[in-house]
Amino acid sequence: MHARRLLIGAVPLVLVVTACGGNDASTTTSDSGKKLDRVTLTLNWYPYGEHAPFYYGKQQKIFEKHGIDLDVRAGQGSQKTVQATAAGQTDFGWADTPALLAGVDQGVKVKSLGVFLQTTPASVQSFDAKGIAAPADLKGRTIAGTAGDALSKTFPIFLKKNGIGESDVKVQNTDPAGKIAAVISGKTDGLLGYASDQGPTMQDKAKKPVSYLRFSEHGLNFYSNGLLAGQKILAAKPELARRMVQAVSEAWAAAAKEPGPAVAAMEGASEQLPPKTVLSEQFATTLTLLHTEATEGKAPGVNTEADWQQTIDVFAEAGMVASPKAVADYWDTKTALKG
Repeated sequence: MHARRLLIGAVPLVLVVTACGGNDASTTTSDSGKKLDRVTLTLNWYPYGEHAPFYYGKQQKIFEKHGIDLDVRAGQGSQKTVQATAAGQTDFGWADTPALLAGVDQGVKVKSLGVFLQTTPASVQSFDAKGIAAPADLKGRTIAGTAGDALSKTFPIFLKKNGIGESDVKVQNTDPAGKIAAVISGKTDGLLGYASDQGPTMQDKAKKPVSYLRFSEHGLNFYSNGLLAGQKILAAKPELARRMVQAVSEAWAAAAKEPGPAVAAMEGASEQLPPKTVLSEQFATTLTLLHTEATEGKAPGVNTEADWQQTIDVFAEAGMVASPKAVADYWDTKTALKG
């Protein structure tokens, strides 16, 4: 399914092919005669329910209101989106914060403009019949995971926080696309995935209810997906970056108020688009992830330095950030939304 795989260590700069980005973005004219900046946004993966606000924002002309003609492109994983954004092959990216942290750690010139999914969707997902309702229920179980990705790297921290030894749970190394099949076939008792992603698809395929053991509900939270830009575009076009952040925030707020129409706006977005029932459940779950206690009641995408620091600390402990830096090295506060 939608695997946002994050490999650790030195990585080749493999770039997704997108429309011209960075400083080469051209302009268009709206039906009303307004001059718009042509902007590309590369997602973390093929479109799924989480991405509804971007399509709804286009449909409702929210991006146009902010002077943006938005072109949404499918991605090939957060890591590649981070790299492509830094290289200027796309103007902006939508990617998982762990991938951004790891990229910056390796010298990739990219910064977050704001994390929108501030409560991690990381979870153990299993069929209700397996009876995995609490962390203690994981003892003696086999869980599908992908070696080196953010989920597998943080799972030991989750277990430790809940008094469970790593040896009490077997993590079976599974290709990202094969995790759902492993659970449905009974080869594993569950999988490590995102509650806003794999679970609804697994439930739809198997026609059996799925349970979620969310990291965030058992002592471990960290930032997930957000908007990012390369440092070149931040230096050359900070005003465009500010408009983009404002437009994305407004689109998310509008979609949260009208989830049905927001999901409907995704029609035709991709040949790989999940069924509408799956999209609706994915987006409904996504809307539970928009805030931490510190940002509750604030506009989508408003971040705090304390939440950023907590996320950096988690991934330093997980071994995914070798040389932790200051928050400002990861998050561009100059273009950030003000709380």
